[in-house]
Formats: sequence, C-alpha cells, structure tokens
Amino acid sequence: MSSHEILGFAASILIGITLGLIGGGGSILTLPVLVYLLGINPTVSTTYSLFVVGTTSLVGAIRYMQQRLVNYRAALAFSLPSFAAIYLTRTYLVPAIPDPVFSTPAFYLSKNVAIMVVFALVMLAASGSMIRDHRIETDADQNRISPNLLATEGVLVGILTGVVGAGGGFLIIPSLVLLARLPIKMAVGTSLLIIAANSLIGFLSGLSLTTIDWRFLLAFTALSILGILLGTYLTRFVSGPKLKKAFGWFVLAMGVYIIVKETFL
Repeated sequence: MSSHEILGFAASILIGITLGLIGGGGSILTLPVLVYLLGINPTVSTTYSLFVVGTTSLVGAIRYMQQRLVNYRAALAFSLPSFAAIYLTRTYLVPAIPDPVFSTPAFYLSKNVAIMVVFALVMLAASGSMIRDHRIETDADQNRISPNLLATEGVLVGILTGVVGAGGGFLIIPSLVLLARLPIKMAVGTSLLIIAANSLIGFLSGLSLTTIDWRFLLAFTALSILGILLGTYLTRFVSGPKLKKAFGWFVLAMGVYIIVKETFL
C-alpha cells in the first residue's frame, strides 16, 4: 500500500469525525480524498462519495434519533423534492454532460475537470458559511415562512448532490433553522438524516452507470463510520463553533488548491 493510499484511508476517519462533530462537511473532504489521494476517476468518485457520506450520515442520524433530536416532518418536507432532483440529475443530467464540456483550439475543458472545478466552487461557498462567526437565531414572533421555500432549497441541494456528490449539509442546516425554525442541535440531527437519504438515493440512481469496487468502498466506509462514532463522542469535549471555523479555513484552502491544480497546473 502506497503512502497516498495510507493517507486516503486515514482521511476517511477524518471524514466521519467531521460529520459527527459539526453535522456536515464530510462530503467536502470525500471527493478530493478519493480523487487526489486514492487516484479514482472524478466521475466514479462522485458515486463513491454518495455511498460513503450517505452510510456514515445514517449512522450519525441514528445516534441523534436515539436522543430525539430529529424532526421527521421537516426532513420529509425537505427530502421529497430533493429526492426527485437527485434522481433526475443522476439519471439524465450527469450522463448528458458532454466530454469535453467545452473545447476550442486554445482551450479544452474535460468533463472530469469541470466536475472538480464545480466542486471547488461549492467548497468556497461552504467555507464562507463555516468561517463566518454568526449564530442563527429565530424569532418566535415572526410569521412562519412558507414550506415552499424549504422545498425549493431541497431541490437546489438535490441538484448539487447529484452533480458533485456533496451532501450539502452547509446549506441544509441554515435552511432548517431559518425556514423550519428548528433548534441548532435538532437541525444537525435532521440534516444528517436528510444527507443520508439524499446521498443514498443519489448513489442508487447512478449505480447502473458505474462499476463498483465493493471491497474498497466498504473498507473506506467502515473507517468513516468509525470516525463519526468518534466524532459524536468528541462533541462532549470539543467546541463545535471553533472547530467549524477552523474546518472552514481548511475547506477554503482545499477549494483554492483544486481550482489552481485543475485550471493552471
């Protein structure tokens, strides 16, 4: 086993720890780990990422269910339109993306590079959400926002999940707090359930298009599950807000690195 492979499998534990500590961010790590450390094709990696993040998030969600920190009504309202968006994206949009995406005598943009660049832009957006030191508060006197907005956000997250294999926790948690008026801890638990459902639906939707190395995928996922169990335990000792901010800076650096590597190197 090469040093890159050792680092890749070690990083799978970090993916789970991140999900366990802050309720999101695991998918931001998964795709770069699979592509750059383990050398897996980006298109295949998006499928693998959906399985890893979905399975790991499901384990985390079960832990929150046991503490009654999951709002099933909000999860359903968000997930149903998201499921449809994921299915349509994985079944029709992703296979329809041409390769190359764009080509001129002076410029060539392959499908794999386009996926990584889009993912890097998602990372930059996610990092901004994590770095900003703000607390989302709800006002009990405000009129309840229409569930249609929650459904719209579900569609947007579904498209994101389908294209780049990201669970979208950095979008889901603020949506649940602001639009469904959930306390932050319940939003984290509900987010993990939504991420699990979205990711596994996305994985199943594209399963026929990819040859799966189940031995590798199950081993990688098992380490990630170990990580989320450890991360859930560490929440007793680690400050979530501080960790989230530090992780945001790391994600920002990774996003910039991917853009530079894929477009200039």
